[in-house]
Amino acid sequence: MSCSSKGCPIRVTDLGWGPKPSLFLVRGVSFALDAGDRLAIVGPNGAGKTTLLRCLYRSVSPLEGQVEVDGQNIWSMTARQVARRVAVVLQEMPGDFPFTVRDVVMMGRVPWREGLSGWSDQDRAEAEHALDHLDLLRLANRQFSTLSGGEKQRVLVARALAQKPEILILDEPTNHLDIRHQLEILDLLGALNLTIITTLHDINLAAEFASHVALMHGGQMSGFGAPETVLTEQALSGTFGVLAARQQAEGLRPHRFSFSLALN
Repeated sequence: MSCSSKGCPIRVTDLGWGPKPSLFLVRGVSFALDAGDRLAIVGPNGAGKTTLLRCLYRSVSPLEGQVEVDGQNIWSMTARQVARRVAVVLQEMPGDFPFTVRDVVMMGRVPWREGLSGWSDQDRAEAEHALDHLDLLRLANRQFSTLSGGEKQRVLVARALAQKPEILILDEPTNHLDIRHQLEILDLLGALNLTIITTLHDINLAAEFASHVALMHGGQMSGFGAPETVLTEQALSGTFGVLAARQQAEGLRPHRFSFSLALN
């Protein structure tokens, strides 16, 4: 689990969590990422993917093991300190925020706000940069609730970007999006200079997007490494209970490979 000279922004060691000690939903998970790595966590429903993410962004405290950010156990840090390093975009997408797009993105600056003071010039500058970076300036004064699903997802990523995190964690960022918007979101994420951890249902999107893949099954990590190493026909067939056939993909996008999946 060693990291390169670029640094090791996140390290997970023997992580385990469950609602009680006799019922673990995730157990024995260990990995480390270099700065700028992109990790896709894949596995069937109930594999423990979302539970693992909750441990990583300090939503639940592990019963076993630990999560370190920049070499420090996140549970020895305050919630504000963690929020200044780790930003989260959850799968549940709010649809009725009574706020403008700019208001929503400004919320990303809350971890940097001191006491009851108003927004600083730096807060406004960071929010404006995030809006610009994700091509949202033209929508800045629109009500968030009026946006399309793809636009809302970009706003939530912009809010996370405004936090100035080192690590960005996303739970199914392509969920409920059509194919075009799925590709757009992953392109945007790939262009960010951040360490990214995301769950993805689509195996082919995970293979294309990620530098590393974690294969989850039954609450444990059955594989971790480069997509071409972890995503094998045998591993996917055993994990998902399907027939998986891997093939080299050709086309306009730089796929390394793709899979066709069928029922046994």
